[in-house]
Amino acid sequence: MLSFLTSKPKLASLIPANYVDIHSHILPGLDDGAETMADTQFLVEEMRKLGVTKAITTPHTMTSIWDNTPETISHALGELTAKLPLPFPIEAASEYLLDASVLAKAKNKALLPLKANFVLVELSYLNPPLALYDYLYQVQLSGYHVVLAHPERYSYFHSNKKEYQKLKEAGCLFQLNLLATVGYYGKEVAAIAAYLLKENSYDFAGTDIHHKKHILAFQRTITADNGKEITAVMEKNAFFR
Repeated sequence: MLSFLTSKPKLASLIPANYVDIHSHILPGLDDGAETMADTQFLVEEMRKLGVTKAITTPHTMTSIWDNTPETISHALGELTAKLPLPFPIEAASEYLLDASVLAKAKNKALLPLKANFVLVELSYLNPPLALYDYLYQVQLSGYHVVLAHPERYSYFHSNKKEYQKLKEAGCLFQLNLLATVGYYGKEVAAIAAYLLKENSYDFAGTDIHHKKHILAFQRTITADNGKEITAVMEKNAFFR
């Protein structure tokens, strides 16, 4: 009886009304997300069932791996909207690996932002750039707000939580990967996500959906008693409506 009363909710049940998703990989053939138009059709329909009412999809831009440009991304979005009846509006930005090439793009106003001058960036999972804080400063100096994707997933910050405060003080906005809250990326990442939620460090949230496994994981239960905090972060995405 007690276990029933204290059971944690499924992540899918926490998604608020009119949720706008700002991180996904659903444009076909551009990165490690959807491969075909059929994949995209499946993913967007499942996102609709989860409660997504608008998506700003964010294919990777990563030098020599996924050399996407605003033009190739916009072209792919145009093909998608022409070929598929979409269940909700889809816009396109990019998720940029933060390196020297991003600085050049920022100076030339050649980044594809989430909205206005809000740009989504990620770091390497192996180690941060040696000039991380200079890079952040330079991108902001070029007129952009930096939204750091899934800060909870960078293991090199886990043993030094003060680094998260330093990133915030350097002007970073934090985007929670929702699947971190169900342990999809492991217990340690889930624990860091819970810590950052408790500290009210997150500014936005994203599904980071790539494929069917990610869709299914939304039916898992969250790992901590922080459902209200998770929903509150998702509600902040109303900024992107």
